[in-house]
Amino acid sequence: MIVGGIVRVPGDKSITHRALMLAAMARGTSHIGGALTSLDTRSTAGALRRLGAGVSPLRAGGLVRVEGRGRLRRPEAPLDCGNSGTTARLLAGLLAAHRFRATLVGDRSLRRRPMRRVTEPLAAMGAAFDPPGADTLPLTVRGGRLHAVRWDLPVSSAQIKASILLAAAAAGVSASLREPAGLSRDHTERMLRAFGYGCEDRAGRIEFTPSGTIEPFDMQVPGDASSAAFLVGAALLAEGGEVAVADVGVNPTRSAYLAVLERMGARVEVGGIEDRFGEPVGRITAGPARLFATEVAGGEIAGLVDEVPLLAVLASRAEGETVFREVGELRVKESDRLALVAANLRALGTRAEAVGDTLHVEGGDAPPRGRVTTAGDHRLAMAFAVLGTVRGARVTVDDPGCVAVSFPGFPAVLRSIRRRA
Repeated sequence: MIVGGIVRVPGDKSITHRALMLAAMARGTSHIGGALTSLDTRSTAGALRRLGAGVSPLRAGGLVRVEGRGRLRRPEAPLDCGNSGTTARLLAGLLAAHRFRATLVGDRSLRRRPMRRVTEPLAAMGAAFDPPGADTLPLTVRGGRLHAVRWDLPVSSAQIKASILLAAAAAGVSASLREPAGLSRDHTERMLRAFGYGCEDRAGRIEFTPSGTIEPFDMQVPGDASSAAFLVGAALLAEGGEVAVADVGVNPTRSAYLAVLERMGARVEVGGIEDRFGEPVGRITAGPARLFATEVAGGEIAGLVDEVPLLAVLASRAEGETVFREVGELRVKESDRLALVAANLRALGTRAEAVGDTLHVEGGDAPPRGRVTTAGDHRLAMAFAVLGTVRGARVTVDDPGCVAVSFPGFPAVLRSIRRRA
């Protein structure tokens, strides 16, 4: 495949979720441009409407108008989070600071994902949950008067961190947090600092002080860094040409995959960086490369956990065996991503194995051929669609439509970068 062109990816999913929630907490009208219009972000918008915020429809290319009331209101029905773990976990934090009961529900996949990792610190702050000790949805949050918390996270997780920080901001209390291995994505910290809150890294701890106020704001969401990774991957596997992804977030806590690709021999450039609401935004340019195996250490995973499926399929085309260590967190995503990545690579003729929390992938040059099982996981569908662009490949993805969770229109964008030889 020959590639070419300048493309844009949909708005950043993580930033869109957080922008919608903060706008709902402001008293007045906020405008959000470039918001991701995926199933996940629509789950957040729908839940916020039930909590009293006025949120206009999320439409591609449109401006989202959010009428915030300063505080959330008691919902009259359960809040459906769909397939979105971000919606469920971050909303749990906001709801913990409100003195009413609200029930979070979700689809079958979301009902399997762990919630205790957020309910425990929120309970330590003064919230309560029904049923007590529950680790999955449905879950009822009984908010109350919260107090300051000092908490060591069990895993490095932006969702856990954001849930606690949003609870602290809504309640006006301080929080001190430590992540065990590597800094997870820091969009929440950056956005809270933009509103005047103290949110600093001191000696490995995130220290939050309630010194700010959430005011109405206007914001342009940058392109999603994780979505861009798939187009970068397709460019690396191409036989010629170059692809540029413009107006995309290049936050260091989201672009760790670029360092891994560099070790593997990739030709990737980042330039034209500007600051937007505390977020660095720029252009990523990539072209074909001869790839070599590498080892991805546990300390790197927090900054590239969503890109592991893409890195794994690239490793299947690299020379040698690539090892991903401490990737057990992939077992509690939309699917057991770790097991499915290995199983699907084997189904396509690659030697791959998930042993405990470690993934081994042996590279090769035979055309990948076979059927991929996604279990409805959007990142698996996109990663293996990229692998299907290799010359001679015949890769069938069982549920290509699931990419709408994070990248509506992905198949069309992937086709758009192809050029005739």
